[in-house]
Amino acid sequence: MDISRLPAEARQRRSAEIREFLRSRRSRLTPEDVGMPPGGGRRTPGLRREEVAVLAGVGVSWYTWLEQGREINVSADVLDAIARVLRFDAAEREHLYLLAGLNPPQAPASDREVPSGLRRVIDGWLPRPAYVIDRHWNLVVVNRAARVVFGYDEGAHNCLVSFFTNARHRTALHRWEDAARAIVGQFRTDAARYPDDPEFGRLAADMCAASPAFAGIWAEHPVGSAAHGIKVLDLPEAGQLTFEYTTLPLSDLPGHRLLLYTPAPDTDTGSRLEALLSTPEVLAG
Repeated sequence: MDISRLPAEARQRRSAEIREFLRSRRSRLTPEDVGMPPGGGRRTPGLRREEVAVLAGVGVSWYTWLEQGREINVSADVLDAIARVLRFDAAEREHLYLLAGLNPPQAPASDREVPSGLRRVIDGWLPRPAYVIDRHWNLVVVNRAARVVFGYDEGAHNCLVSFFTNARHRTALHRWEDAARAIVGQFRTDAARYPDDPEFGRLAADMCAASPAFAGIWAEHPVGSAAHGIKVLDLPEAGQLTFEYTTLPLSDLPGHRLLLYTPAPDTDTGSRLEALLSTPEVLAG
């Protein structure tokens, strides 16, 4: 449906409807509902626009325009991301599509295609965590261990966003502040490798709007890179897990990287990890 061809009165009604619809769905969720730290000093209930945008992987300005009912181009992938963050059911998702002027799909959009051999490597790395990120740190393929250990559930779309918005990860990770400075430095270094790619600037600006912690570190201009290192987490259901990680570039997927985690020597991380992944709750998930 071409929204621009509707009569002016109909376009105004549509703008008012999408505005009130999205605001109402934002207001029913709390930061804790989406895994973020509790927010203080909120004048209104629910998630902020900036938080919805960052969690969905869209620009804050673009989401604001959508919520204001402006006539902008939208895609199914973007609407699905917003529907996922706002916990839409099937009827709500269909309603959003119709308000945006798109025909609702009969089934959710398929996952991004990756080489089957690479997927087998990642799945076969179990019970150890493994995942692939693209140049913008979007999570492309994630195995079950990484989802359980790092909290990369179905709602997680970006490694950087999850690091600063996932309350569980922040609580579990040892020396979070040091790791935060390192990860921001790595992201800034990656951005410098692609000076013609505006997505890095967009993502950094949106993260500054959504996360005071990210904004503070970003303003310090740290830089750096790390192909390998140590990560220590303390999970309530598993205890302390200590991993060595290695980052490998993927020649078949330019800009993509494979991250492999291995239990550190002289620790009981391997047995703890196996026990964690074999619990009924994890197996059911």
